[in-house]
Amino acid sequence: MTLEEFLDEWHNDDDCIVVKTSGSTGTPKLLRVEKRRMEASARMTLRFLGLHPGQTALLCMPLDYIAAKMMVVRALVGKLRLVSVEPSGHPLADVGAGETPIDFAAMVPLQVYNTLMVPEEKERLMKVGQLIIGGGAVSQALASEIAGLPNPVWSTYGMTETLSHVAMRRLNGPQRESWYTPLEGVGIGQDEDGCLLIDAPLLCQQVLHTNDVVRLHDDGRRFMVLGRKDNVVCCGGVKIQAEEVEERLQPYVDVPFFVGKEKDDKFGEILVLVVESRDKKLLEDIINNVLPKYWRPRKIYSVGKLPLTETGKPKRFVENFG
Repeated sequence: MTLEEFLDEWHNDDDCIVVKTSGSTGTPKLLRVEKRRMEASARMTLRFLGLHPGQTALLCMPLDYIAAKMMVVRALVGKLRLVSVEPSGHPLADVGAGETPIDFAAMVPLQVYNTLMVPEEKERLMKVGQLIIGGGAVSQALASEIAGLPNPVWSTYGMTETLSHVAMRRLNGPQRESWYTPLEGVGIGQDEDGCLLIDAPLLCQQVLHTNDVVRLHDDGRRFMVLGRKDNVVCCGGVKIQAEEVEERLQPYVDVPFFVGKEKDDKFGEILVLVVESRDKKLLEDIINNVLPKYWRPRKIYSVGKLPLTETGKPKRFVENFG
C-alpha cells in the first residue's frame, strides 16, 4: 500500500479501516478498527513523547502493517511533518545530513541494527529526536549498542489489536529500565497463567488477553515481559520460561542457539539446548557455571542450522532435535 492509497482510505466515508493481525493473540485474522480509536492511540503516543505540531516524523515501514499506518495517523493528529522513505533495512541511508532533522521515528530492531553498523547512518540516527522500536524483541547485543546513544530510544509493547503500542520502556540514558510503563488510559493485570491482560477502553472494546507471561512491578502498573506462554517448560512441576534461560546464556554463547523443550516420561517436559556448535563440553561447562540447577538443559542438540518456523522463530517443541 502506498501513502496516497492509505490517505484515500483514511479520508473516505467509512468509519473503520481493515488491518491484519500478526497472530500475537491467536490465529492471524482481518480486523476492522475504528478510525476514532486509531486517533486516540495517536494522541496517547504524542502526549507520552511530548511531540508538538510542526515537528517531523519519519515513515520508513510498509503501510501494510499497523505500525506504519499509526505513524501516518500520529502525523495527521499531531500536525507533524511526515517524511516518507522507501521501506528498507537502511531507513536513514537516503536521509541526508542537510535535510530537516527528524524529531520522531519508528523502526523495527533489524532496521536499527543495520543503521548502527554504518557510521554515516549511525550519525544520522543519533540526531533523531525520539526513536521508538517495535515489531520484535530488542536483543541484549542491540540494547548494549543503543545504551550509548545520546537521544531518547524506547522499546514499545503492543500488537495490532491494541493499534500499535500501549506501553514503552526507555533503553538508554538515566531513565533506562527493564519495566514497561503503560500509556495514559491503559490498565494492566494478569490472568491465572501469569499472562498480561490489557484494559484500554479507548482502543479496544474488551479486555485483551495476551499470550505474554509477565512480572508486575510492586507499583501494580509497570510490567516486565518474561516470554510467551507457549514457551513455558513444566519440568517436574517447576515452570521455567525458555526466554529467561536464553537471556542468561546469551553473554556466554557466541553461536546461534535457542532453548527448547522435549517430552519426557519422568519429568513431563525437559529443557533442551539447540545450538550450532559441536563443542558440547564447553557448552556443558557454561550451563553448569551460569544457570541455576533447575534451569539447566538436560540435553544438548548440535545442529548445522537452527530449526525455525516460516516466520523465523525457533521451533522450540518438536519430537527430536537431533
